[in-house]
Amino acid sequence: MAGAAVNGGGVSGGRRIRGLDAAERRARRREDLLDAALELFSAQGYQDTSIEQICKQAFVGTKSFYEVFTGKEAVYLALLDRIVANVTGRLTSALDGLDGSGDETTAARELLRHFADAFVDDVRVARVTFGEGRAVTPQAEVHRRDNRRWAASFVETVWRRLGITTGPHARTVAMGLIGGLFDIIADWLLEADTERPGERASLQVELDRFYTVVSSGLHAS
Repeated sequence: MAGAAVNGGGVSGGRRIRGLDAAERRARRREDLLDAALELFSAQGYQDTSIEQICKQAFVGTKSFYEVFTGKEAVYLALLDRIVANVTGRLTSALDGLDGSGDETTAARELLRHFADAFVDDVRVARVTFGEGRAVTPQAEVHRRDNRRWAASFVETVWRRLGITTGPHARTVAMGLIGGLFDIIADWLLEADTERPGERASLQVELDRFYTVVSSGLHAS
């Protein structure tokens, strides 16, 4: 049939460029822009990064930018969502591997290691999440709070799946735990040489200690 492009036995809805259709190209541009935003926000901060810089870093035209995002804030919120999705995937996989262990201390230490690694394996992720996590914009603050509430719910899910008995104030304890873990990582970023294994080990120790204290309060609640 003239004018139709065949793809996988079907008819494509549009012209393919470099093997990608229009929807795939748009998705690729979106990821390229998020990658560029991650690099720039982590290096120079949200306020000092312009849309033009993001486009230049991503090799994407300004017109194409606005076909994907409404503005810089939308890029930042989407970047936070991508980070949350990646962290969630890592923790869920780790939790699935821990079911049936019956040892809260060991399980908690393992999950905290995965939690820390999710942010500091690529220190840009931690810098964007925590360094830019203080009310960049009002909408970003709402988004950040929603993410923390979701994280607290995830912690409660972990406790239930590990068979840990919790008191009536489990949600409050979980919220405090998440806030504390985030602040420990944020403080670590200010002083640590992130390339040194010893610094990573010291972060893990601090997270373990904090969880131990919070856990004792959880059982007492």
